[in-house]
Amino acid sequence: MTHTETSSAENDTTLGSAENIAARKRVVVAMSGGVDSSVAAAIMKAAGHDVIGVTLQLYDHGTAAGRKGSCCAGQDIHDARRVAEALGIPHYVLDYETRFAAKVIETFAESYVAGETPIPCVTCNNEIKFRDLLDTAKDLGAEVLVTGHYVQRIDTKDGPTLARAVDTDRDQSYFLFGITKEQLASLWFPIGGMRKADVRELARSFDLPVADKSDSQDICFVPTGKYTDVIERLKPTALDSGNIVHLDGRVLGRHDGIVHYTVGQRRGIKIPAAEPLYVVRLDASRNEVIVGPRSALTTAGLMLRNVNWLGEKPLEDLATGGLPLYVRMRSSQKLRPALLKIEQNGVVRVELHDGEEGIATGQACVFYADDGAEGRVLGGGWIAKTIKAHAGEPPRSAGKTMAPAGR
Repeated sequence: MTHTETSSAENDTTLGSAENIAARKRVVVAMSGGVDSSVAAAIMKAAGHDVIGVTLQLYDHGTAAGRKGSCCAGQDIHDARRVAEALGIPHYVLDYETRFAAKVIETFAESYVAGETPIPCVTCNNEIKFRDLLDTAKDLGAEVLVTGHYVQRIDTKDGPTLARAVDTDRDQSYFLFGITKEQLASLWFPIGGMRKADVRELARSFDLPVADKSDSQDICFVPTGKYTDVIERLKPTALDSGNIVHLDGRVLGRHDGIVHYTVGQRRGIKIPAAEPLYVVRLDASRNEVIVGPRSALTTAGLMLRNVNWLGEKPLEDLATGGLPLYVRMRSSQKLRPALLKIEQNGVVRVELHDGEEGIATGQACVFYADDGAEGRVLGGGWIAKTIKAHAGEPPRSAGKTMAPAGR
């Protein structure tokens, strides 16, 4: 296989189909064994690219290999190999178990022990797929890493940008906010401009053996579907019992480990009270579950850490006086109007226009320029602290007029 130097894609195009992908390149396709990445590989081959398929072995999949809906398990590796054979492309399985355990599984457990609500899929994308795997792709002489994610790379005169997928029900931009500008220049997402039904149809037209395979589910490394089993094995003290405490300081009962609770939860709070009680926060240092009325769940603002910015202009030049944009704190959530600010100490703060219930530290806050169906992704950060709205008062307003962001 030879390495061919080619020109970049034309400006203002979406890398979502064989017709508008640039001239022949050597590309590495991250093949999970599912229909989406398999179709991405087939599109690359049909477009005439020099395609190499790579599948990551991420964890000890002995007990998970037969679990329906899992990903990166033994059957998935086998399926990826079958697809590569059908397409006539070379295929490699890379053992990433050690780095995945250290960067994703261990971080996941530590976050729960700290009373946070982690998102391991985001960590995996940031630390494994778009860092380590991208480096591996370059070591193989590839110019581009291709994945089957539902997100769009849009090439403009100012360089590539990231945007929501055409299929809003499948949009995965929330999980990809950590992609840097430098990484984006070497990434393609061929199915971001398609709907899932069309991807399935393409898989059948390519005669792929996984055309009707079911989609994978989150938390791929949890063989039983119970994340507490993983945490108990790695962090046994996380299941120590402690007090359930009301916001006013009263001890109401006992819990059997804070990892069984998350902010906004009502289930499992079986304590007689004049009104329903919800988990308001988790105090890991005291091993306490703090509960209160639903009104106490409303978050008016967020303090973020490890922010990644994808706008053309530096964030510091835009957000000092407040930058109107849209955000989401959950992957399936509708976009919410907000105001992004940078404090004097450099901390990034988000003020939520209408407030939001059940937001926990450890979650991600992802930025969008607008709330359109294929809106541009401006980056995001991890929630380090939530700022609660005062009971009985409306959340702090971020302003009524929304303007396009990121310019």
